[in-house]
Amino acid sequence: MIPPMIPADYYGRLLRPIIMEKTEKQKMLAGELYLAADEQLIAERQRARRLARIYNSTHEDEPEKRLAILTELFGAVGPKVEIEQPFYCDYGSNIYAGNGLYINFGCVILDCNRVNIGENLLCGPNVQIYTASHPTDPDIRLSGRELAAEINIGNNVWIGGGSIICPGVTIGDNSTIGAGSVVVKDIPANVVAAGNPCRIIRQLP
Repeated sequence: MIPPMIPADYYGRLLRPIIMEKTEKQKMLAGELYLAADEQLIAERQRARRLARIYNSTHEDEPEKRLAILTELFGAVGPKVEIEQPFYCDYGSNIYAGNGLYINFGCVILDCNRVNIGENLLCGPNVQIYTASHPTDPDIRLSGRELAAEINIGNNVWIGGGSIICPGVTIGDNSTIGAGSVVVKDIPANVVAAGNPCRIIRQLP
């Protein structure tokens, strides 16, 4: 019998699992509002800036050094990868790329959430891939909290120069995105799509 001075639910409370509060990084990767000014996130962004700066200063006759830097910077990358300089990213560790990746000059990947890239992606110059966004409510935005949504790019995709891939978008296998497109919605596999906003132009045979 539980002594009367102990609340009836005392032992039940002891047995309940302890719910740990999420870190800002966990919130970020879960697509929830988070504070980018968090110390851990600042440190991880600084790491990415340092590695990107080192990568951007390498020479064209240093392929092994370049691959070693990208292997350290990215969450995963295949052995066949070519990224023209300059290249910039937020964290690097949230980029997961398959084999055969080619990115032309001036690419920016804001990988505040995962960027999953299949095999044989071709990116033209100045392609921008943004998982990051801000709340449209100005009061929430002024609080410093941000949002990020995962991007998925399939196998054998070609993204034309100057295109912008917006947060939360999926691009299916074998599809082509025309130069200068702004991709705000999912693009299925096996199509050619272009425009602002990006729309399907034709199906591939």
